[in-house]
Amino acid sequence: MTAGGRGPLLAIDTATSQAVVALEQPGGPPAVASWPAGQRHGEELLAAIERLLAGAGIPTEALGGIVVGTGPGAFTGLRVGLATAKGLAHALGVPIVGVATASALLAPAEGESAGPRILLLPAGPRDRVVVDADGVRLLGAGAEPAVPAGSELLAVDLDGRAPAEALALGRAAQGRLGPTLLRLAATRLAAGDADDLARLVPEYVSLPRGVTALGGPIEWSRDLR
Repeated sequence: MTAGGRGPLLAIDTATSQAVVALEQPGGPPAVASWPAGQRHGEELLAAIERLLAGAGIPTEALGGIVVGTGPGAFTGLRVGLATAKGLAHALGVPIVGVATASALLAPAEGESAGPRILLLPAGPRDRVVVDADGVRLLGAGAEPAVPAGSELLAVDLDGRAPAEALALGRAAQGRLGPTLLRLAATRLAAGDADDLARLVPEYVSLPRGVTALGGPIEWSRDLR
């Protein structure tokens, strides 16, 4: 049991090409597994979860809640992660907490104070998504985000399409994504804030049929089934 009197949390994130699962361990740091999933998140996710739980000596039925990254991110990866997280939460009868992957990537490390941060993510082969304090916007091909003085630019899954320093900061944020998801979700659960299992949905960029690029506001596709 954790200090809050519940079972440990399991976090799942499949919003990027690097899949992540993380597990709270009472009295110690989280156990984390990550691997380059590409577009094959569904092939290894359940096996990775089973190995993580077995390695920590925690049976599935002892879990106290499920945390899932909700994006924005790739369509297939997000659907796999959300379906797996929802299935586990439903089968175990435990709460589920959805945390925006972008929010977790932008969050400073525990105990670290950080200035404004801006996140770049891919939106197809040419466009990019920018996430900052003002929200989420789509950048068309060739457009560059405004980076105010004193801000940090992080880039994820954009090798060759973003500055080297931004890519390095993005990799560092990905490296702590699992523990960050657990930390943010634990804070919410301590306040009694969990998500509705039936209404929790991923966030992904959806371009209209026949359109290869967009400028201006982002359009979210949300499936409430």
